[in-house]
Amino acid sequence: MNLKMRKNSIFSLLLRAQWWVSGIIAVLIAIIAWALLPRQYAMYGVFTGMPFMVICIMVLWRKRGEPSAARVAEILQATRAMSWKDFSIEVERALVLDGFEVQRIDQPYADFSISSSGRKALVSCKRWKAASNGIEPLRDLHHAVEASGADYSFYITAGELTPNAMQFAVDHKMRLVHGAGLAKLLREMKVAKSKI
Repeated sequence: MNLKMRKNSIFSLLLRAQWWVSGIIAVLIAIIAWALLPRQYAMYGVFTGMPFMVICIMVLWRKRGEPSAARVAEILQATRAMSWKDFSIEVERALVLDGFEVQRIDQPYADFSISSSGRKALVSCKRWKAASNGIEPLRDLHHAVEASGADYSFYITAGELTPNAMQFAVDHKMRLVHGAGLAKLLREMKVAKSKI
């Protein structure tokens, strides 16, 4: 028996949508049921909207701890203005806060070796300021992972990734940390407020 949800089912799509979409559907179903059904059956109609309310709660639960769009922009702007030394200190601090044992390494294609639960990963973040990241640094990191015997890798950037780079990361099970992911990693970073 296959209990896997189909990728394009209504519930799968709603799990990827904003929380309020499912909430609105649940409320609309309840209102329609209350308005159209006889009073003795109206409550059953209200319960018909419950799966959508459960999805609404699930999406909200998944989003907990994620930074707001303003916080993401603030962190990305601050990281792009940092020196390598300051940025590497923030990344190291964040990785330790996330429970990793962190060791700085002197390799051309990896900056940190991290481990947790007996698994080792290499982290590359030296190109954090690049506006667009192509496949080359990911390929170099992948070769470094293979040479070192690490289990997986992280590529951290404040910039964007080309479609080819994204596909390469998927094909080689690399973890990309950029945009909101970078802001979530650096969530404890103090950002100086600019004076207007």
